[in-house]
Amino acid sequence: MFFFFIGLRPMNRSATHIHLVTEFILLGFPGCWEIQIFLFSLFLVAYVLTLLGNGTIICAVRWDPRLHTPMYFLLGNFAFLEIWYASSTVPNMLANILSKTKTISFSACFLQFYFFFSLGTTECLFLAVMAYDRYLAICHPLHYPTIMTGKLCRILVSLCWLTGFLGYPIPIFFISQLPFCGSNIIDHFLCDMDPLMSLSCAPAPITEFVFYTQSSLVLFFTIMYILRSYTLLLRAVFQVPSAAGRRKAFATCGSHLVVVSLFYGTVMVMYVSPTYGIPTLMQKILTVAYSIMTPLFNPLIYSLRNKDMKLALKNILFRMRISRGAWVVWSVKRPTSAQVMISRSVSSSPASGSVLTAQSLEPVSDSVSPSLSAPPLFMLCLSLSQK
Repeated sequence: MFFFFIGLRPMNRSATHIHLVTEFILLGFPGCWEIQIFLFSLFLVAYVLTLLGNGTIICAVRWDPRLHTPMYFLLGNFAFLEIWYASSTVPNMLANILSKTKTISFSACFLQFYFFFSLGTTECLFLAVMAYDRYLAICHPLHYPTIMTGKLCRILVSLCWLTGFLGYPIPIFFISQLPFCGSNIIDHFLCDMDPLMSLSCAPAPITEFVFYTQSSLVLFFTIMYILRSYTLLLRAVFQVPSAAGRRKAFATCGSHLVVVSLFYGTVMVMYVSPTYGIPTLMQKILTVAYSIMTPLFNPLIYSLRNKDMKLALKNILFRMRISRGAWVVWSVKRPTSAQVMISRSVSSSPASGSVLTAQSLEPVSDSVSPSLSAPPLFMLCLSLSQK
């Protein structure tokens, strides 16, 4: 798939007077050089925090046995998806801010276009699957362990990735074959549908209709399923007799609802409502909201509102401190290379002909432990972490 978009070229035209576009200019955000540096710093910090936050969730789900459940399995895959979703736009945007030409090649533009929409579609499907998981856990708690098995979780995750990435190659390929023979300036910080279609010299109503219909169907079906799931879920929660049970159910599902509202609210404004009345700067801000801010806020929402996740993160930090202290102790007590060579020479040479006696090597042998590769404290930490 990657090489398919790398090989894209503008369609050849028979007319010699038409100048074909081989690269695009991404204007990004307007402003003087000081504003550009401020935006670069802001987006760089947001991107680094996105990588750290979502990476921490992946590590917590992977290393803490208490999080080896379907809900946290989906959450770990969702965090992995958010890393790639932010990476499809932010690195190129950072390079574009510091660039003087602000150009992007034809194939790179459509490659970004493909990954941006494929990852966005995969995120919509993931949110629907996570809503299904919460619906089963609260509305059918007795059947939940037998229905939401590890095999079903892996199948659902695989279907999300495959559906998201196999749905857009053909429409985007046809869009890339449109004649771009006029201006090559895109008033945006990424290659999006509306700016690209506005640069085309020939209208393509069928291609445009298919693309927007496909995107709208994905958005509407997933959001309708999520709303239906949470309507049934809330009805079941209000029937719980104990107030503690209701609070626990709301705490479990509240973080998911916040993420759904943040993501779908901005996406609906951009791709469902007509954008011709929205200023270009507002379109850029909305795109930043769902493509950069949502992956940044998701780790905070899930970790701050989830007791199990907070406990897992505390355990990971505690283990890291113990391992670091054990490594420092081991590095201090580690024998030197000269001591190791002396001990090897003593063990290989006969006792009668050896120049060095056992009494003379007694201090050295005390410092050389039988387990040179790892001290007992470090091995104890490893065994505890494995348990």
